Amino acid sequence: MDVSITQIMADKIKAGKSGLLLISDNYDAFAARVLAARGAARTLDLMYYLWHDDHTGRLLLQEVVRAAERGVRVRMLLDDVNPRKSDAAYLALSNHPNIELKLFNPSGIRARGIMRGAEVLLRLFALTRRMHNKAWIADDNVAIVGGRNIGDAYFDAADTNFRDLDMLLLGPAVQQTAQIFETFWACRDAKPIGELSSTAPCTQTRYFEGSDAKTESTLLSGIGGKGSIAEFIAASSDVHWVWRVRVISDPPEKVRGWRPRGWLMKELLPIIQSARKRVEIVSPYFIPGKRGARILGELVDGGVQVSVLTNSLAATDVAAVHGAYANYRKRLLRKGVQLFELQPFSRQPKISVFGSKGASLHTKAFCVDDHIGFVGSFNFDPRSVSLNAEMGVLFEHEKLVAELRHRFKSEIAPEASYRLELKNEILHWHGCEQGRPQTYAREPEAALSRRILAALVRYLPIESQL
Repeated sequence: MDVSITQIMADKIKAGKSGLLLISDNYDAFAARVLAARGAARTLDLMYYLWHDDHTGRLLLQEVVRAAERGVRVRMLLDDVNPRKSDAAYLALSNHPNIELKLFNPSGIRARGIMRGAEVLLRLFALTRRMHNKAWIADDNVAIVGGRNIGDAYFDAADTNFRDLDMLLLGPAVQQTAQIFETFWACRDAKPIGELSSTAPCTQTRYFEGSDAKTESTLLSGIGGKGSIAEFIAASSDVHWVWRVRVISDPPEKVRGWRPRGWLMKELLPIIQSARKRVEIVSPYFIPGKRGARILGELVDGGVQVSVLTNSLAATDVAAVHGAYANYRKRLLRKGVQLFELQPFSRQPKISVFGSKGASLHTKAFCVDDHIGFVGSFNFDPRSVSLNAEMGVLFEHEKLVAELRHRFKSEIAPEASYRLELKNEILHWHGCEQGRPQTYAREPEAALSRRILAALVRYLPIESQL
């Protein structure tokens, strides 16, 4: 890693503070990962739930391979939820002398067919437990943790793009992140790809080639004149130096049910319940369950303002989850919880240079009162609580929470989200289009097929798997 980082930040880091920088812009998120990889001198440790084989996936993979070519030791830990056809690419990567690749909770039968189907049936519940963590760690000096996977939709290169949030970390918080990576890397459920697949590796030429020149130029435009991650950080005036910060994670044993299933939630719930003024939650997949709905209602009864932003049915990428969430809307509104749902199209001035108009929420964050915040991979749904391994950054810092709250306020504006209201037991959605207020009496802008699917899910006993 560029030594100027430690030169610029040495005093703060030496004092035991961690540097925290929110990255909300998708191009900035892409640029930060590129520059961190380019600046790596010793190690590059990556753990991701999804790594897509698309424009951004291939470009970032190129940066990883280039780092390995310079002699950087690369370790990649990917959840095995990724497409099975990627085995050949994984093997090609692992054949590089400086790259190790492991899959988390992998299936034993790699090829599609009857045997694969049989394994899915026999290991149905085991295979639904995934590693949802996301971390990009360079030289143990810089880490990027948050909600973004690797793929076009997370970096404004798709038709519909995610609104997401990462936290760039410096100082002690990076070592905390690195320790989480080491724990998962060494666990028994992380298997080297070479032990799993008999597929012949494909050539590097095929799998490491990038996108077309125009796409690459557009994606890399966010780097601008920044030649290093140190310059990227120095160009921002929003780095906050924080004493009280913890990078926390479920243990990898969670996928086997060996440790308490809701470990991370047991860490976060008391903090939420400690609120005295307000709780603001952003969760793309929001299924509070009866207990969660009761807890949020009790907070309101105690004088706390509780607000939740999630996806509308038209904006979500998982309509089934929305169906389960819909079961709780009326009871939450009756208790005084404020609900907002992201609109499916961006009506704010900034749009992707790729021409994207679609928007879907993927941020997972919350803030309590004016001093506690969290950004990570954790959704407020049964899957994150009980099934998936999750991680995130928990911090206490008024200015950083104010920045998080400012983002929340922007996202719930009438031009960006619908505000839900319950009138005579009928739901209404309030929004704004081209400066004119709009009110809907049914799921706004959602296709009939989505409404039917969501309605069916409301009556199926599958909430625990969503």
